[in-house]
Amino acid sequence: MASRVTTSNSPTTLPRSSAVLTDRRERSAVGTAQGGLLSIENLTVEYLTAHGSVVAVDNVSFAISPGEVFGLAGESGSGKSTAAHAILRVLNPPAVISGGRVRFRGRDVFEMPDDELEQFRWRDVSMVFQSAMNALNPVLSIGDQITDTILAHEKVSRREATERAAELLTTVGIDSGRLRSYPHELSGGMRQRAVIATALALNPPLMIMDEPTTALDVVVQQEIMNQIVELKDRLGFSILFITLDVSLMVEFSDGIAIMYAGEIVETASARDLFDDPLHPYTQGLMASFPSVTGEKRPLTGIPGSPPDMLRPPSGCRFHPRCAYAQPPFTRIVPKLREVKPGHHVACHLYDPAVDGSRLGEIVEKGWVHV
Repeated sequence: MASRVTTSNSPTTLPRSSAVLTDRRERSAVGTAQGGLLSIENLTVEYLTAHGSVVAVDNVSFAISPGEVFGLAGESGSGKSTAAHAILRVLNPPAVISGGRVRFRGRDVFEMPDDELEQFRWRDVSMVFQSAMNALNPVLSIGDQITDTILAHEKVSRREATERAAELLTTVGIDSGRLRSYPHELSGGMRQRAVIATALALNPPLMIMDEPTTALDVVVQQEIMNQIVELKDRLGFSILFITLDVSLMVEFSDGIAIMYAGEIVETASARDLFDDPLHPYTQGLMASFPSVTGEKRPLTGIPGSPPDMLRPPSGCRFHPRCAYAQPPFTRIVPKLREVKPGHHVACHLYDPAVDGSRLGEIVEKGWVHV
């Protein structure tokens, strides 16, 4: 797959407040194991605007193991897609990777020269972009787009590449006769399957899926997600699954990280996050989706809107929207701490060093569980 836009070979260092950098970095001590497939360490991405620097991803760390489905959830604008694009170094200006490291099987992606980076993309890590119609070239047939991906990375004949493209379409549930079809001739679900087929063209060990079921009806969503899981089990690749639909993510992920305002605020196994979400933001996301079992409850959602990242709130960035914020929350940055085995949360409600005088009341109301 031909590259789009690359950043420099090493992250650019931008002038930022050292106090803020140190304070925020202390909270990102999760998921930096070197033995995994992919390791993200203190990743920071900024957008340089005429009005100032917007930190879209702020010292984010997590790791993905071979065969794992790792979910990254949060509202629009939380930094999920920016983090994913940084992994492949396909961010467009004015975005700048200003800190951190991305390591794939021990190799530093930010130190890769252009020729190695071009092979890294799609051979090692592929991506299913958010909008299938935008990800596909409207003037090329589906077959040409898949074969071009194969030919860009492997020394095979066009005939061999075309035969493989036909097999890939069949693998994702599309008749191979559709090789000559153009994107506008396919339904939304078929276009998304074609994008997935392209992402599988070189059998990469990691696939990034950025909102892979956006704008699809719930039946097609379920069909595509079931097929993705089937392909993962058969081919053995890992997935970074990005979505704002936490209910869908819990069903298909092994581990989950919740992002808010550019930061990770909670990480846990999918089962643990579903049974016992700890951060008020996570609980708000969970309460935004109806349950098909149990007693009926009103959908509460989350009050307010995500913050202006040009001027993010001080202290806990969620405090303007949190019904249980206390004065210290506006001044002190919460650290991402392990509150029970494998479950980390950045919330003052679980920090014994911060005044928790209302914690009993909060627990009684069922907002948090300790």
